[in-house]
Amino acid sequence: MSILWIKALHVFFMIAWMAGIFYLPRLFVYHAQTDNQSVRDQFKIMERRLWWFVTPFAFLTLIFGLWLIYSYGLAWFKISTWLHIKLLLVVALYGYHFYLLKLLKQFAVDNNQHSSRFYRVLNEAPVLVLLAIVCLAIVKTF
Repeated sequence: MSILWIKALHVFFMIAWMAGIFYLPRLFVYHAQTDNQSVRDQFKIMERRLWWFVTPFAFLTLIFGLWLIYSYGLAWFKISTWLHIKLLLVVALYGYHFYLLKLLKQFAVDNNQHSSRFYRVLNEAPVLVLLAIVCLAIVKTF
C-alpha cells in the first residue's frame, strides 16, 4: 500500500474518532441536565453505542499512524521533533478517550458526579489539542 493511502486512512479514521469524542461529552451535558429517568436511560444507550462505535476508529488511527512512522523509517523518526510533540498530545487524547469511558460508566449506574458546566468545558478541551496536532503535522516547525 502506498504511503499516501496509509496517510489518507490515518486522517480519515482520526476525523471519525474526533467526531465521536467531540459529541460524547455533549451527550453528557444533556444527560447531566435531565431529571427524567426515561430520558437518562435513553442517554445511557446513546452514550454506550457512540463510545463503542468510535473506539475502533481510535485504534485504526493508531495502527495507520504507527504504519506511517514505520514507513518513513527510524532515521526520519529520530529527527522529527514535531512528531515527538505530536505523539505526546496524541497520548493525551487517548487518555481523554478512556476518561470518557470512566464517565460513561458513572452515568450508566446513575452516579454522575459533575455538573453540565463541567461537561461543557470537557467538551471543548480536545479542540485545542487537535489544533496543536494538526498544526504540528502540517507545519512541522520543529
